[in-house]
Amino acid sequence: MTARQHVIAGISGGVDSAVAACLLIEQGYRVTGLYLRTQGPAEDSPAPERMAMEISSQERFRFPVYSLNFSSRFSATVIRNFQESYLSGRTPNPCTLCNKAVKWAGLMKGCELLDGDMIATGHYARIDRSGTPLQMLRGIDTNKDQSYFLWMLGQDELNKTLFPLGDLTKTQVRELAHRFGVHAAEKKESQEICFVPDNDYRNFLDAAIPGLREKLQKGDILDESGNVLGHHKGYPFYTVGQRKGLGISAEKPLYVNRIDSRENRIYVGPKKNLECLRLQAGSVNWISIPPPLHPLRAEARIRYRDKPEPCTITPVGEKQAEIVFDLPKYAVTPGQAVVFYQKDIVLGGGIIEYGFHDTET
Repeated sequence: MTARQHVIAGISGGVDSAVAACLLIEQGYRVTGLYLRTQGPAEDSPAPERMAMEISSQERFRFPVYSLNFSSRFSATVIRNFQESYLSGRTPNPCTLCNKAVKWAGLMKGCELLDGDMIATGHYARIDRSGTPLQMLRGIDTNKDQSYFLWMLGQDELNKTLFPLGDLTKTQVRELAHRFGVHAAEKKESQEICFVPDNDYRNFLDAAIPGLREKLQKGDILDESGNVLGHHKGYPFYTVGQRKGLGISAEKPLYVNRIDSRENRIYVGPKKNLECLRLQAGSVNWISIPPPLHPLRAEARIRYRDKPEPCTITPVGEKQAEIVFDLPKYAVTPGQAVVFYQKDIVLGGGIIEYGFHDTET
């Protein structure tokens, strides 16, 4: 480490970002905090001075905190994509786009404005700097590993990034929080989408797009044979794999198999119909290796809490890939991320466009 290297640390108000910053100070870095404002008027955001005082009760872990307004970019990228995805019948994962387009973009901008050398976040992930290109690795704590949400990052971001928590477990981080006097040590973690009140995306879409529910309701719910079983309340308010809230009666449980946004239709079927061996991904980004020219054996997961499963990845053009799993995956959901691994190395990822069922080619 270069003596007194200046690190711009992302500060969210949570325990992880606070501990990451304090850990850097303990390791000898000069730290400046940066809070990215993504929503609401400035007067509703915490004052940087107050955030600086509230990070730790110990004087040695006090550092300046600045605020950067990224609300316009957040609305134009994350919220717009969130709305457009649901309107196209997809189920988005806004955190992945937010990390690339807002958090890292904001921290990199802050690093430039504040004359920083590096940036840091409280994510549970690691970077291997022993070779070129740099490799992103899963966090040591498999229960907290957040590499699934970071697949959009590239070498430019990795070269500037430190992950102080990547080699720690959540238990160790909480112990450090108490030792550092971090005020957020007992703060409960939120699993909700930060910009969706009460995690109710249906009401959020209703409010954001007036008349949406009235415009799209009463579309058909059909089985795969084309028989009309009932009517839905607007296809954006459903997701692949959903069973509850369909408003139809049947002898056996039925699940949303696919959503046809063009025809305003939802297709349902038995749970077995949700099994897929093969999917197509778009917007593919390779982090730790050059784009492969031939089929690649790897592991992949299609949701955050999934275990990476063996598969073969075949590039299709520059930004697409076909992923064939060794064993069927359940409820492959368009709009969600598929992330590629080789052991702990995060190879990259993409956005699921379509899951192919046994009868499809």
